[in-house]
Amino acid sequence: MASSGIEVELLVRGHSDVGEVAREVKASERGTAVAIADLEWREMEGDDCEFHYGDGTNEAQDSDFPTVERSRLQDMLSLLGLDTYQVQKLSLQDALQISSDSVRNWAPQAPRDLPWTFLRKLQALNAEARNSTTVVPDTPPDARPVEKESQVEEIVYWDTADDVSADIYSFSELPTPDTPVNPLDLLCALLLSSDSFLQQEIVLKMSLCQFALPLILPDSENHGHTFLLWALRGVMRTWWAQPPRGVGGLREDSVVLPRAPTFAFVRMEVSSNSKSQLLNALLSPGHRQRDCFWHRDLSVGTSPREIADGLVEISWFLPSGREDLDLFPEPVAFLNLRGDIGSHWLQFKLLTEVSSAVFILTDNISRKEYKLLSSMKGSATKCYFILSPCRGKRNTNLRLLGRLLPVLRVDHSHVLVKVSSTDSARFVHRLRSIVAHVARSPCRRLSLEDMAHAARKLGLRVDEDSEECQRAKGRMERVTGATRGALRLQGDPGGTAAQVDRELRQAPWAGGPAGGLQDFITGLGSPSPGEKQYFLRWMEWGLAWAAHLRPRHPPELAAALRAKPGAAADASEPSRPEPLGLEHFLREMGQLYEAESCLVEAGKLPAGQRRFAHFPGLALELLLTGLPLELVDGTTLSAPLRWVTGLLKELHAHLGRRSRLVVLSALGVPGTGKSTLLNTMFGLRFATGRARGPRGAFMQLVTVAESFSQDLGCDHILVIDSGGLIAGALATAGGRFELEVSLATLIMGLSNVTVVTLADTRDIPPAVLQAFLRLEKAGHMPSYQFVHQNLHDVPVPGPKPRDRWWLLEQPGDVSRATVQADKQADGLRTLAELAFCDPEKLHVWHIPSLWHGVPPMAAVSLGYSEAVFELKRCLLENIRNGLSNPNRSVQQLIELVRRL
Repeated sequence: MASSGIEVELLVRGHSDVGEVAREVKASERGTAVAIADLEWREMEGDDCEFHYGDGTNEAQDSDFPTVERSRLQDMLSLLGLDTYQVQKLSLQDALQISSDSVRNWAPQAPRDLPWTFLRKLQALNAEARNSTTVVPDTPPDARPVEKESQVEEIVYWDTADDVSADIYSFSELPTPDTPVNPLDLLCALLLSSDSFLQQEIVLKMSLCQFALPLILPDSENHGHTFLLWALRGVMRTWWAQPPRGVGGLREDSVVLPRAPTFAFVRMEVSSNSKSQLLNALLSPGHRQRDCFWHRDLSVGTSPREIADGLVEISWFLPSGREDLDLFPEPVAFLNLRGDIGSHWLQFKLLTEVSSAVFILTDNISRKEYKLLSSMKGSATKCYFILSPCRGKRNTNLRLLGRLLPVLRVDHSHVLVKVSSTDSARFVHRLRSIVAHVARSPCRRLSLEDMAHAARKLGLRVDEDSEECQRAKGRMERVTGATRGALRLQGDPGGTAAQVDRELRQAPWAGGPAGGLQDFITGLGSPSPGEKQYFLRWMEWGLAWAAHLRPRHPPELAAALRAKPGAAADASEPSRPEPLGLEHFLREMGQLYEAESCLVEAGKLPAGQRRFAHFPGLALELLLTGLPLELVDGTTLSAPLRWVTGLLKELHAHLGRRSRLVVLSALGVPGTGKSTLLNTMFGLRFATGRARGPRGAFMQLVTVAESFSQDLGCDHILVIDSGGLIAGALATAGGRFELEVSLATLIMGLSNVTVVTLADTRDIPPAVLQAFLRLEKAGHMPSYQFVHQNLHDVPVPGPKPRDRWWLLEQPGDVSRATVQADKQADGLRTLAELAFCDPEKLHVWHIPSLWHGVPPMAAVSLGYSEAVFELKRCLLENIRNGLSNPNRSVQQLIELVRRL
């Protein structure tokens, strides 16, 4: 018997007559691009078609559709408790607040718990964040309505002989408190209720979990759609770039910038095949299934979508340089339109204009579908059909398909048949071959910025086009255009603190801040909080892009894709120019402030003539907008006393009555994952990686909800992340070691709780041991936790209790030498004796490997996420139960800084 593919080929060739081509659409009758696209769809829906919006008699009845959708959206927002955030949007600070839920791992009890549960799990990089569903006490699973169980996420069946317009409006009921909410509805509702910066954070965390990202956000309430360029701009990805000639290397860039072949997958009417499952199989090497796109067969995927139809998602395949894992030799983007193209013609039109090829999944090609697709005549986009023919309509499908293929200028090789008996593995292999062939041949290659231009022409809103965002971008370009000339007081990495001190006392009075720095200061002082936040984000990206212009060529791929454990070789690396960041501008402001303060103290400048006294208040804006603020200069490893004191005084004035602080810090050698650990625990934004990791010490402020502050015993948690400490045999060599000891002493002395990250469970960083000894002499010893992270691909069991005792009672050779060399120490002592540590009380932690798989296509492992959550819960419980040192006021911190 001939195969289905051969039979389709023969039948298509036998019916190759091209019938009457659909009338071209005249766009002049509508004033806007959105109306043009809508008109095209309505004109294609002639009186002889099987499907109509209403009865097609007048325009007023057509407007009933958005009215019904408006009610559906409002009901969904109300159900999720998000209706109160439509005017004043949810902010990043709202989402990161610590509450009583932060110390509990519980299932949501009602739909209004779902957004917060999703945000908490996403913050923790939990790969099961989309699995959150409503759990109702005392309600057995089989008590839910039967019709809800039978509905699928992707397909809605109806009889075209019935009143179809009624089916569209009522094919599913809104979820009630005893039914699950579709994860895509939850995502859309949450994004519509969030400000631009929380949207950006949500998308960034989703990318780390390897979830498909929202690209076009539908908004039926306002009858519009938003292209999420700003939300995606902050997503940085790394992949192996192999040029046609020369040596390959890693490239790191924002996902909105690279031009790559793009493939769109859409559904026309009903399809028995799931686009999302097909895409997941396409992106999954071997038998390791990746669920980038949510689909009907996942745990809560059967809930019908209510507001997410029209959503367009995007995901990428990124090569790693390993032939056994790389499905494609270059980055390839995949788009997924949720819902039927007939109901979302505007999105489909955009996809045909930006994609290298479009794959259309359908079970049926009738006259309506023929006329719809005929409108693509002349398009440069290649079209492929994935059919699962309905019984009884097979001949009609093939006859119309035979007429359609010449119109689209494609042949029978663009028709794929997938039925229940089709070998799925062979089908996916064939699909990959088509994608690879199109990507190798001359084809359309667009970046997301290019796609945003096409979206604007079609009338879609682009989130980056707001006035505040564009003004902030213009200011960033002025600042970065004169960066080096603006930063005249930056210390030489090889210079001493005294040399820098002499320089800053001479230079500032040559003319005050240079042009670039003055523009930066003006941006910080913007009266619009939104424009200020936009400006700071643009500055981060502008400086990062300038630093990433040079390609990196690591010695081996595995070491380059993942952070390496700290080693002696790290300390011996030659100094390389430090890439510019926001901290350099703040250092310049701090040095101007220090110099001016010194002149005032020496009586050389009247206090009334100070020009830079307001700088600490401006710098504090970084801390209040969720960005790290430098506490210790990463170049000189010194804390400018007057500047830091001024910052803390401004912080005290801002916090007012809610000024009780707990200070939590992290110390460790480079590559032990401490910055990633803090970011995952509290949703922070400390720099990560060898190239961008902190060199001094940075702080961020986490707010405790007022309803929980009395129980926790503090109003805020000040989190301090330090630069990597030297480890290994070279740790005590050179003058830098003494600077690191001073850094560790200052940070641990300020802290209530210190987390020490380890690369080797048998060796404590020598600077930490020295700091322990000094603080013990001073009578101050913070509560602390030791964290050992598995940084290898293979599973490694955590340290056993016996190993934990070894860590505390038997210091390694380097640690032993360090303690013995300390003239203040009374002989060799163990860490347990110094800090009264009990490993049975969870003072020593093992954290599994960060990645599940091989980057860049690896997701964060569930074991890592769960272990970090348990560590966070333990730290907060210790704070609540008073096991850490008592909380401090900002004034007490100022005194500690002066003393230490």
